[in-house]
Amino acid sequence: MVGGTSAPTQGLVKNLQKFKQILTYVENDYVDQVDTDELVEGAIASVLKDLDPHSVYIPPKELDLVQSQLEGNYEGIGIEFNIFKDTIYVVTPLSGGPSEKLGIRTGDKIIAVDGESVAGIEMTNRKVIGLLRGEKGSEVVVSILRKGEREVIEFNIERDVIPQFSVDVSYMVDDEIGYIKVSRFANSTFLEFKEALLKLKDQGMTKMVLDLSGNPGGYLQRAVQMVDEILAGEKMIVYTDGKEKRYTEQHFSGEEGDFEEGTIVIMMDEGSASASEIVAGAIQDHDRGLIVGRRSFGKGLVQLPINLMDNSQLRLTISRYYTPSGRSIQKPYEGKLEDYHMEAYKRFTNGELYNSDSIKVNDSLVYKTSKGRTVYGGGGITPDFFVPLDTTENSAYLNRLFSTNSMQEFTVKYADENKKTIEAMGLEEFRSSFTVTDKILQDLISSAESNDLSFDEAGFNKSKELIRLLTKAYIARGIWDNDGFYPIFNEQDEVFLKAISLMNEANQLVSK
Repeated sequence: MVGGTSAPTQGLVKNLQKFKQILTYVENDYVDQVDTDELVEGAIASVLKDLDPHSVYIPPKELDLVQSQLEGNYEGIGIEFNIFKDTIYVVTPLSGGPSEKLGIRTGDKIIAVDGESVAGIEMTNRKVIGLLRGEKGSEVVVSILRKGEREVIEFNIERDVIPQFSVDVSYMVDDEIGYIKVSRFANSTFLEFKEALLKLKDQGMTKMVLDLSGNPGGYLQRAVQMVDEILAGEKMIVYTDGKEKRYTEQHFSGEEGDFEEGTIVIMMDEGSASASEIVAGAIQDHDRGLIVGRRSFGKGLVQLPINLMDNSQLRLTISRYYTPSGRSIQKPYEGKLEDYHMEAYKRFTNGELYNSDSIKVNDSLVYKTSKGRTVYGGGGITPDFFVPLDTTENSAYLNRLFSTNSMQEFTVKYADENKKTIEAMGLEEFRSSFTVTDKILQDLISSAESNDLSFDEAGFNKSKELIRLLTKAYIARGIWDNDGFYPIFNEQDEVFLKAISLMNEANQLVSK
């Protein structure tokens, strides 16, 4: 057995012989011609669906596409997705990709691509990837249903190279506070994080905001290395527990890190999963810093990739990971898998994203941090300070400015036409003194009308100041890329602003 750990049991041998016997009869004697390869693939899928939500089989023709998410650049719209009951759900838009720039969100349901329905029909990963990936510069129209929106939102997406960098941006907020946004845990993540950390330390950083919002995870070892830069001494970071002894491991800090004494606050939300939760769980359990935002996704199962003889791959759950206090972050999956796959989406409907009182914690899974604070297991990392999803300035008109690509087209053009003047200002002066005037907003409205987006006065007035700020941020992105975008975009991010305000409290927690 490829990837097996011990000799097959008598019962397993008997069942394999029975399965082989059935396949032989079907192949030789069944009345119609059949494709036994398809029968085997279907049988494998049937076996795995009764295990857990993350044990999966990847056919040979899909493996290269799946691996490219972490290993190399590819061209497409840039989302991670799940398929459940023939419905495509956005798990997270990938940072720096076209979907993220257009405002596609976690929980969005894709119902049509280029006008053709993709809901309620048999969909596979391969089919979805075939529809959404394509050459840089090619366009695709993606129709989305979004919680809270009555009408379907159509996004005109220009495909692009999906960047595989992990650290989107790092910059100094003020003389002491640095900000680092990590979008995934890929092979290069730790080296990128280390480089950003040392750069900001050289600029005077003694307090850090580590932004893991929307980070879907990735390689566990990269998360361990990141925590080791922050935790002093020999402390447990995470441990795994599996049926096989060799899958039971403990990971400790021990190397001398470059931020063992600085203050830290971590930003998280419902899109933060897996390796992100390892980092946050270790920091929270050791009272090394504070977690701010919304409850994380809740994925605490470890998969082993097993290459099979035909170049397909089995990703089998072989252990659970636990935070230092003993918490399993994995949310429940017993019962209907429908409930598991819909859980993240249901947070929108049950009010959890808007009110901390709606967060359901398991009172039977109570744990204590190093300094005696109460934390809970069984369903993601609950933040120390909850910040609701802010929709006060949101409107259908604002959404349509992005879905029609009007905001991007206008700001790219404006940045290009005024590049010399803006570059001469420099980023700091641009941030402090450049004003998006009402005349610029009127030009944006006119540009949007040329994209068949009718002006909505009520929606515009509701979102006016947010539109003004986002216009400025996207103009800055056109000149300085993410280094220009995030310092301005974060001015309206309530989670970021709360993180900044908590620095003294985070420092007091460490000092206790």
